[in-house]
Formats: sequence, C-alpha cells, structure tokens
Amino acid sequence: MLEELLTAAAAVGSAGALYIASAARVVKQYERGVVLRLGRLAGEVRQPGFTMIIPVVDRLHKVNMQIVTMPVPAQEGITRDNVTVRVDAVVYFKVVDPASALIQVEDYKFAVSQMAQTSLRSIIGKSELDDLLSNREKLNQGLELMIDSPAVGWGVQVDRVEIKDVSLPETMKRSMARQAEADRERRAR
Repeated sequence: MLEELLTAAAAVGSAGALYIASAARVVKQYERGVVLRLGRLAGEVRQPGFTMIIPVVDRLHKVNMQIVTMPVPAQEGITRDNVTVRVDAVVYFKVVDPASALIQVEDYKFAVSQMAQTSLRSIIGKSELDDLLSNREKLNQGLELMIDSPAVGWGVQVDRVEIKDVSLPETMKRSMARQAEADRERRAR
C-alpha cells in the first residue's frame, strides 16, 4: 500500500513538473509577451520576466520593443523638375503597442518597409532637385509624417527618417559641373 502511494505520488509529481516545464516561459527585458488563447487575445501584455501559460491552449508571441534600424532600398524617381534621381534612406522605428503590432498587421516590419519605399518615391516626385540636395531635414520630416500616419494603427512609432544618399545620373553630374565651371569663369572675368 505504501509502495503504491509512493509510486502514485512520484507519478503526480513528475506530471506536475512536466506541466510546469511546458507552461513556463521567460520574456526578456527588451520584449513583451502577447498571449493568444485559442486564437484570441488573452489578458494583458506580459511584462519581462517569468510568466506562465496554459500549455496547448495558449501561444506566447514575443514582440521586440527595441528601436529597429531599417534601410530603405534605393528608389528611382523623377523629380518635379524632370530629373531622374536615385534616393535611399534609413527608418528608425519601434513597437509601442505589441498587441496591435501582432494583430493589426501581418508583418509590421515588412509593412513599415513598404510604406517607407512608397513614401520615398512620393517625396521624390513632389520635390525639386535643389530640395533633395539642400533641404533634406524638411524632406526627412515629411517622410516621417507620411510613414508614421498608417504605422500608428499598427502599434508602431516612427522615431526618425534620414535620407542617406541622392545619386544623380552621370549626364546630370557632367552638366552641373559644366554649369559650375561656367559660373566660376564668369565671376573670374
């Protein structure tokens, strides 16, 4: 009888330990945990540290809350004064609402990337070449507003956008060099 009780207690203890091991999760300091119970959002967003879920029923999705630095591939476009340019940028953003970032959009990083590319093309089309070359701060702010507006609904906040490089076609570079040289000659005379 005592032997059967010890065997039963060991079985219950090992089953309990197995249950706790499968239910235990750790959320890192820079993450937040979003629990989906049978596909629905369950309770509050889990803060960093040790947390428990119901095995099989719950799924814990960890969302990174760090600032993401995302390069925007070079976009070709025609400026308002009909000059073909190639512009690339960098977007700095972070998740502010992990539940929305997981539920409202399929892949928030891809969505921000696509929004940044289309916004960059749009800014190129609305700007003149001189603005692209000299008023970058104003264009950066315009880009930030264009990307941040839809991103707020996804639980994402755009911290800043920086235009990295504006590449001109070789013919345009030669033309500008000739014009600058002619200006210098005119001033020299």
